[in-house]
Amino acid sequence: MSEVSLEDIASLAKRRGFIYQGSEVYGGLSGTWDYGPLGVALKRNIMQLWWKMFVDDLDDMYGVDAAILMNQKVWKASGHVDTFTDPLVECSNCHNRFRADKIDTSKCPTCGKTDTFGKPHQFNLMFNTHVGASWGSFEAPDGKHLAGDIKSIDNKTRQAEVMVPIKEGDTFDSVTVYEKNARTYLRPETAQGIFTNYKNILDSFYPDLPFGIAQQGKAFRNEISPRDFVFRSREFEQMEIEYFIDPAKWEEAFEMWRQRVHEWFKALGLPEDKLHELEVEQDDLAHYSKRTIDFEFDYPHGKDEILGLAYRTDFDLTNIQAASAKSMEYRPKDGSKAFVPHVIEPSFGVERALMAVLVSAYTVDEINGEKRNVLKLPKHLAPIKCAVSPLLKNKPELVVKAKEVYTMLKKEYGAVMWDDNGNIGKRYRRQDEIGTPFCVTIDFQTLEDNTVTIRDRDTAKQTRLGVEALKNVLDR
Repeated sequence: MSEVSLEDIASLAKRRGFIYQGSEVYGGLSGTWDYGPLGVALKRNIMQLWWKMFVDDLDDMYGVDAAILMNQKVWKASGHVDTFTDPLVECSNCHNRFRADKIDTSKCPTCGKTDTFGKPHQFNLMFNTHVGASWGSFEAPDGKHLAGDIKSIDNKTRQAEVMVPIKEGDTFDSVTVYEKNARTYLRPETAQGIFTNYKNILDSFYPDLPFGIAQQGKAFRNEISPRDFVFRSREFEQMEIEYFIDPAKWEEAFEMWRQRVHEWFKALGLPEDKLHELEVEQDDLAHYSKRTIDFEFDYPHGKDEILGLAYRTDFDLTNIQAASAKSMEYRPKDGSKAFVPHVIEPSFGVERALMAVLVSAYTVDEINGEKRNVLKLPKHLAPIKCAVSPLLKNKPELVVKAKEVYTMLKKEYGAVMWDDNGNIGKRYRRQDEIGTPFCVTIDFQTLEDNTVTIRDRDTAKQTRLGVEALKNVLDR
C-alpha cells in the first residue's frame, strides 16, 4: 500500500462514481454524502460480508431491523436526551462554531482571531422531529417558537400563550404547534432498536444464553463539525451487535468478540500494522461501560476510531425495565434464578470501514514503465467482479462474441461490466482504478478457438484460456 492522502481518496471516489457530495447540484449540504453505482456496490459487499460473518455463520445470532423513529421515552431512558452531547464553542468574530475538544480554542481556525471563544456549552447531537398531526399555526415571538415555549392553546381563537416574555418591538412569525408527546428524534444509533426488541426475541425464540441480536441501518447525528470526507458525517450507517451474557462470564465473551473483530479486519484486507487497540481509561469510559476498547486505524487524517467494543453491563436493560415497568429478566432453562443479562457490544461503522478499505487498497505502482493508480481491493469486496471487452468495438463479429461471453458471466455473477470505451490500454487502466480484479478480452483468435485473454488486476499478467474455464478463475 502506498501513502495516500484524503484528497486522493475523495478525488477517486468522485471521478469514478463511488461517492458524491450530497445535494451537490444545489451547492451541497455539509456532512451528507451520496453513493454512486460503485460506492453502493462496495458498501453493500461490506455489509453483506459482515452479516454473513456475524449472523449467518453463527448459531446464536438473531437479526432485526428496527424503526428509525422510536418513542421518545427510549432516548430518555438510554441517557441520550441528557448526556449525548459534544462541547460547542462559537467564535465571537466570525460566528463559526466548533467542537471545543477538537480545536485550539486560543485561536479561531477560520478567521485567525485570538481569544474569541467563550466558555463551551454542551450541544445535544440528536436531530429533533415530530410525529403526527399538528395543532395548527399560531403566532409566537420570532426566534422563540419552540414547542416547549407554548403554555396554553385556545382552539377557538387559535391563539397560543407563550412562556417567554414579549417585549415591545418583538416581531412575530407563524409557528406550528405540536401535541405535547409528538416530539421524537432521528435515532443517533441502532443499538436502542436492538435493546427494545430483546424481550420480543425472548418471547418468540426463547434462545439459550449467551445470544446476540444484530442490526444494520441508518443513524443520524447533528455533528458540530462534519469532517474528513465520510469519516464523520451527519447521516451514516451502523452495524451493531448486542451480545447478551451471564455477567459472571463477561471477560470470556469480551475476549471472544475481540478476536472476532480482528477476523473482521482480516476479511476487509486491512494491514495489521495500520490497526491499533486503545484500552479506554476508566475516567474516559462512557457512562454505561465497564470496559471499552477503541479499535483505531491509520487514516490519511491520522489515527482514528474504526469501531468500538464495549462491556455495557446491564445498564440498558435495567433502564428499560425501570422506564417501561416490564421485566427484562432472562429465565434460565435449567430453572435457576432469573436475572437481567449483561451485554457485550461490538459497534461497527460502515463508512469508516469503507474508507479504511479504500485507503488500504489504493496503490500507485508501475507496469511496463507506466505509472498507474490501482485499487487492490479484496476480490470478494470489489464492486465489479470482472469487465468484458471486445478488442475492437467497430468489428461486429467481435462485439457479438463479446456480448455472448458478457451475458454468460453477467447471469452467473451479476457484478460484471461491459467496457468498450477507448483503446484496450485505457480500459485496463480504468478497471484497475475501480478495483476490478479481472478483465476479459475477446479478440480474433477467440472466433477461431473460443479462447479469451484474462488479465489480472494486481500483476497485469495476461493468460489465454477457454471460455468454459473462465468460471474456474473467477471463483477463486
